[in-house]
Parts: sequence; structure tokens; C-alpha cells
Amino acid sequence: MAWLVAGLGNPGERYAHTRHNVGRMVVDELARAAGERFRKVRFIPAEVAEIHHGDERVLLARSTLYMNESGTSYAGIAKKQHVDPDHVIAVHDEIELAPGVIRVKLGGGNAGHNGLRSLQSSLRSPEFHRVRLGVGRPPGRQDPADFVLAPIARRDADDVAALVDRAADAVQCLIVEGLPATQERFNGGAPGV
Repeated sequence: MAWLVAGLGNPGERYAHTRHNVGRMVVDELARAAGERFRKVRFIPAEVAEIHHGDERVLLARSTLYMNESGTSYAGIAKKQHVDPDHVIAVHDEIELAPGVIRVKLGGGNAGHNGLRSLQSSLRSPEFHRVRLGVGRPPGRQDPADFVLAPIARRDADDVAALVDRAADAVQCLIVEGLPATQERFNGGAPGV
């Protein structure tokens, strides 16, 4: 059975370099590293790049819908490609985790994350993998939505790039080595912490 990696984020240049798009950045990095390009999917509002890890077929997906309604895109691909929920990996930002921290798990709630809510509803199951990427809480009294949708400051760009690289490694590890090994390797603090 193939794997589906859902890079949660918003389409368009306006959102490309925001914390809310780190999941989308991860699938972009995985495709870039494999030398693959995204292609539009017929009749589904999504783009997919297909890569392979050993014997594993991996579909990297980006919805062309906004995050809060993107679950239909990923569920449509999963249905078309016969991918069960336990072979879906949602990669997403997480404000409740400190910047640079990664947590990998299977199942759970959506913690108010609209992308996860949409995906869970569309898959009709919470039993998919999550690669949660810590972006931290907004400073002061800034609205969390404004914080994650604001462009990443130049001073934070290197840290976000390092997080994306590590998350891409975590996705590959999850596919090849399984959940326990991935959690042991990646569910610690941020590097250097």
C-alpha cells in the first residue's frame, strides 16, 4: 500500500513563507530532494509528486484549497489511490510546541487546528499519523492566526529551514522504520536544546 504525505498549508505566494505552511514546505523539500515535480490531479483540488523510499511508494500532496477545507483534497487522493488512514501522514504547524520541536504520533484530536479538523472529517477517522512541527506561541497578545499567517522574519528563516529539513527526515524515517523508531529519534527537544 502506498503512503500519502499531506503537507498542510495554504496555496499561493502570500502564504508560502509563513509558519502555517511548514507542512507544505516539508513535502516541497521531499520532492526537491528526490528530483520530482508536483502535478495537478484530475478532478481533485490537489497537486501530487510521487517518490519512492526503498520498496515504498510515497505520494507527496499539496491541496490547492485553503487549509480549513483541504481535507477533501487529501481524502480524495487517499480514496483514489486506495490509501488507508493509517498510511496517511499529516505534516503541520503546532503552536503548542516550542519552536524547532518535532512530535510524531498516530491518531489523536485536532487541538483546534483547522487543517487537522478538515482532514479528520474527510477521512472519517482520526487514525492517521501526524508530524507536528513546533512553531511556538505568538509573542505578547498577538492573535495566533495572525502569528502563523505572518511572513517568517529573516532572523527566524534559518531555524525554520532546519525544522523543515528535520521534519523531512522524520517523514522518511516513519515510512521506512515505523512509528516507535521515529518517535525515539525525533520526539526529543529541538537540536541544541
